[in-house]
This record gives sequence, C-alpha cells and structure tokens, in this order.
Amino acid sequence: MENHIKDFIHYLIVERNLAQNTIVSYERDLKKYMQYLVNVEQIHSFNDVSRLHIIQFLKFLKEKGSSPKTIARHVASIRSFHQFLLREKVTEQDPSVHIESPQLERTLPKVLSTAEVEALLETPKTNTPFGIRDKAMLELLYATGIRVSELVNLNVSDVHLTMGFVRCYGKGNKERIVPIGSMATKALKLYMESARGMLINPKKPKTEALFLNHHGERLSRQGFWKILKKLAKEAKIEKELTPHTLRHSFATHLLENGADLRAVQELLGHADISTTQIYTHVTKTRLKDVYNMYHPRA
Repeated sequence: MENHIKDFIHYLIVERNLAQNTIVSYERDLKKYMQYLVNVEQIHSFNDVSRLHIIQFLKFLKEKGSSPKTIARHVASIRSFHQFLLREKVTEQDPSVHIESPQLERTLPKVLSTAEVEALLETPKTNTPFGIRDKAMLELLYATGIRVSELVNLNVSDVHLTMGFVRCYGKGNKERIVPIGSMATKALKLYMESARGMLINPKKPKTEALFLNHHGERLSRQGFWKILKKLAKEAKIEKELTPHTLRHSFATHLLENGADLRAVQELLGHADISTTQIYTHVTKTRLKDVYNMYHPRA
C-alpha cells in the first residue's frame, strides 16, 4: 500500500507539478489514511476499501478533534488518490466518488487599513542593509499582492525595474507577470544597488536569490514571517497578522478603489474567480461599517 502512495506522490511531482507544501500535505494525509485502514479496519489492499471505510475514517478524524477544514483537505487527498488508483488500474472501483466534504464557513481575510499599511511600510530603518531589504520586501508585497512563497523564491533575473514588472511562479509553477509601482521600484532599486551586495556571502557570491538572510542565503518563509511580526509590533499594529495580510490588503484596496474583479484575479494568480470574490465580501463589510459610523440615521 505504501508503494502506491509513493507512486501517487511521484505523479504529483512529475506530472501535476504541484507546490512542495501541497505535496507534503497529500503525503501526510494519505499516510494517516493508510495507517487507519491497516490498524483499525485491518485492510491491506486499497482494492478492498469501501465507501463506508472512508466515512469511518473521516468520523475517526472528527472524534480526534480535527477541524472541518482539515477533514475537507483529507477528503480532497483521498479522492485524488483513489482516482489515480482507478486510472492506473490498481483498483477496480473508486469508493470516494460520493463522499462529500464538510461545509466550510468562508472566513473573511484579515486586512489592514491604508493608514496601517503606511505605518508598516515606514517602519523599517533604511540606514542598514537589513532595513533596506525589509522595506523593499514590504513595498513589493503590497505593490504586487504576490504570495510570500513567491516573494522569497524571486531571483534577481525576475525583477525588471526599467520595464516595471516582476516575474513570479505561483501554484502549479505557473508564470505570472505582475506590474510594480513607483514606490516599490524605488525601494527595490535601493536594495539591489546598495544593500544586497553587502548581504552576499563571499563563499557563495553567485547566488541568484533576490532576498538574502544574514547568512547570505535565500530568505525563507519562516524568516520573512519573523521579520513581519517584529515590524508589525514596532508599527503598533494590534490586528492579527498572517503572511498573507499584505496580499489580502492589496486585493481589498484595489477593489475599494474601483478595480475590475477580473484584473485583480489576474494579478493574484487565482485560477478560479470564485476565490477572488471573497474580497468583494470584505469591501461590502467595510462599506457597512463606514455607513454605520457616519450616516446620521444609521
């Protein structure tokens, strides 16, 4: 059974070209699924799995305290896996066909106000190489709405300041060209011309990574997250932040100022416009807050 999971993971890497984090999630979910089948249901072949076994596994997850979101992710993993097994003729039927995912509440993304974004962007001290780097990263994130994973994976060759755009690779390794504004261009120019060279490790002078850590190596998502939390604290921002906060704020502020939903979808790199539509709910919620605050008869 374990070999079938390995074959599926190989398929996701080679043919589906999925992001590393997604592949890790699939593998973790399926190993837990397999352990349940073997240890609890005494099943040693995926061909013997029935719809009831999958339902019992999902019930097992719920009893262990898994959230609806986690269970929904397991359902997606199991469904993709059984479709793969059927396609490869490992199994004769797909027991996951009529398994439904739990209904998820769509939580509205946390966004910063324009004043809070301004405060955050002005926080890094640009009298040090690290401060210049941090300023460039924040300006670029807010100017483009790219994901943090896309930000830290940028190479020097992906930045085109004279043309005013960056090239990044999103989910499924899809290339996306995103325009950058004058403020981000200015911050990036300063970083690339004066600070990045000071961060390069002399032992690894040929690194292509755009944003470097104190070892002269590519900055990680975790490294950026630590920087963001520190800067948010200095800026006295009390809202709960996530690595996606500036991305959410980018999309919301564009829509609030009249941007077309399709254009925002393209900029964010969403495959489905329904994903982008969550931001229209955010803007409506904020409009209601403004109305309640300022209308004399609200």
